[in-house]
Amino acid sequence: MTDALLETKAVAKSYGSVVALRSVDLTVQPGEIHALLGANGAGKSTLVKILSGVIAPDSGTISVNGRSVTMRRPPEALKAGLATVYQDPALVPDLTIAQNLTLTAIDEDAVRSRLTAMGLGRLDFDAQIRDLPLEVLRLLDLARALAHDPQLLLLDEITAALPSDQAEHVFGIMQEWKEKGRSVLFITHRLAEVLSLCDQATILRDGRTVAQVEPRQSGERGLVTPMLGEVAAELEAATSRVISQEAPINLATADLYSGGKVNGISFELRAGEILGIAALEGQGQDRLFELLSGDRRPDRGEVIVNGSPLRARSPYDAIRRGVVLVPSDRVLALLPKRSVRENLAIPLYNRVQRWLGLVGDEDTRTNKAIERLSIDTRAHRQVRRLSGGNQQKVVIGRWLANGFRTLLCFDPTRGIDIHTKRQIYDLLKEVADTGASVLVYTSELPEIPLLCDRVLVIYNGRIVHEQDAANATEEVLLSAAHGLEESA
Repeated sequence: MTDALLETKAVAKSYGSVVALRSVDLTVQPGEIHALLGANGAGKSTLVKILSGVIAPDSGTISVNGRSVTMRRPPEALKAGLATVYQDPALVPDLTIAQNLTLTAIDEDAVRSRLTAMGLGRLDFDAQIRDLPLEVLRLLDLARALAHDPQLLLLDEITAALPSDQAEHVFGIMQEWKEKGRSVLFITHRLAEVLSLCDQATILRDGRTVAQVEPRQSGERGLVTPMLGEVAAELEAATSRVISQEAPINLATADLYSGGKVNGISFELRAGEILGIAALEGQGQDRLFELLSGDRRPDRGEVIVNGSPLRARSPYDAIRRGVVLVPSDRVLALLPKRSVRENLAIPLYNRVQRWLGLVGDEDTRTNKAIERLSIDTRAHRQVRRLSGGNQQKVVIGRWLANGFRTLLCFDPTRGIDIHTKRQIYDLLKEVADTGASVLVYTSELPEIPLLCDRVLVIYNGRIVHEQDAANATEEVLLSAAHGLEESA
């Protein structure tokens, strides 16, 4: 066997107390298409940023063609022969294509030649980046990377936003690079692509390398099984809840479309129900929650709240109808330098006349929320000084103090400890037991049967799978989330 083109050993990276990578070993041989797989949060994108020189590892070694390298900036990665196409195109939106290429000193002719081969030869280089569709930006970013003529091409979810005909151009380039004796490191959530294209696959879980397999020999099961982590012993299976089909429908969507990210989603959410959304990154779940919370209006279709359409111009219109959001980034939902009590009370002052005097039951409502959620009792403290779990409790507690009929939770337990997770599970079940509805997206598939009554799997902006959550195995959900035909 020849010397590896790329080899990493025990690469680790932490951000304070958050461990992104624990120990990653990766070996990519010349002339190889190598998949890098793992569930959300496994560490794939962090590793790509390290290999691209965007961030530095805390420990471990990286070798290219048998020589140890240190890449502290992206130009050093390019010099070593590594070029990356990121999940989000690395282009300046307020500049033209030509200006972006000048900014990074890339030959326009080389880029245009590559674009022509991909069917984009007529692309106007005087067009501003912000005016171009995402699929064009992806291919432009790819052409720019190819212009460096790299030894190793790193592709981070490039096919996620591409229609099938344009994805075929990418597959052809991958094969071309392999035939040249060069290599591709390919990140994708589409296992069908891995099975048909890749020679090897390295699988990460919880920031570690857990397997390296040959996809054509291992098959789908050999790829999926190593991705699945064990459910923590502290988390017991939830008792099944029965939702009456006579219960009123608090929230529904009818043939909802938006910007190519939500493509005909229809569902109903009944009073007392906890409905789970499972999806891999970038499948339209974030856009769906924007539509439901009033942050964005649909291109087509309707959001229906308590039997009538929601015509929201802003999230305030959804809040007035009883639909409230716990967002994925809790920091954005908080006033970090204000106290817990002030953060909890914010919705109580959403009408001008309330600012004219103190709301009489403010203390009662906030005290009940603090007690019910076991929030840090030092409630006078700035909320930024609380743990992540307590901050999330404050975001949820805000709506408990104000009232709602439908609670939208986007990855509500991300980055918090097991004990606090259980508290949030119990709270959401209590909320549902009062007749409210809960829609929850989670990136942690083991949470689905522990928390939800029913689950929908979204792939490419569509619902591709639905079942009772109590019987939803990780293997079934993960297979459906990868868009495999037998799971649709």
